[in-house]
Amino acid sequence: MLAITFDLGFPAFGLSPVAVASFIGSLGALGIVYGLAMARRRGAPTLVLLLGGVAVQALLSAMIAFVQYVADFTQTYRNVRWLMGSLDVVSYAPILAALLPMGLALVGVAMLPRVLDLLSVGTESAATRGVDVVRMERIALASASLATGAAVSLAGPVSFIGIIVPHLVRLIVGASHRLVLPASALVGAAFLIACDLIARTVIAPLELPVGIVTAIVGGPVFLWLLFKRT
Repeated sequence: MLAITFDLGFPAFGLSPVAVASFIGSLGALGIVYGLAMARRRGAPTLVLLLGGVAVQALLSAMIAFVQYVADFTQTYRNVRWLMGSLDVVSYAPILAALLPMGLALVGVAMLPRVLDLLSVGTESAATRGVDVVRMERIALASASLATGAAVSLAGPVSFIGIIVPHLVRLIVGASHRLVLPASALVGAAFLIACDLIARTVIAPLELPVGIVTAIVGGPVFLWLLFKRT
């Protein structure tokens, strides 16, 4: 989820203004996309979510470009660097603040393994087995968005981890979401740490933004997964 970043000019409970703005922006983008999906009662809501997400991303990208255009050089440089992704969190305050949405997300995720297994067969099949499909889809979307918003507020938009890691994990542990969900979290964290190590050492003493490394590594892997499934 793409977040709009801007300088609020004051700290909020010891948090970075960029972190606060990015989290609020992620929730706003979630609300817009979900509203677009719910506005259309017929057809394929998943397709509407995807296309709505693309449209909202384009709109927010234009707004980010506008903010960069009107900002001074220093603010624009900070903005561009943040958009590349980085693990340089300078205090514990943002981490502690992210624990609340992360905790709420984990509570939602803990409800999902059996439901996702049933939904993978089909929504009608899941409904016949007593699953409230609409409610559980909302919980899944809200949980993923809360976790993503909290993570992005800390590290910026680090790309490809959420796309490729779950697919790789599924190839290793199978399709059961009781294994896929926790394994994806652990493997994703390990992959991010490995990419951060590369970013800090490959051209030392200079340090690359970790988002560049994840994109360089993740792009070819994603294409491999794409062609492997087709």
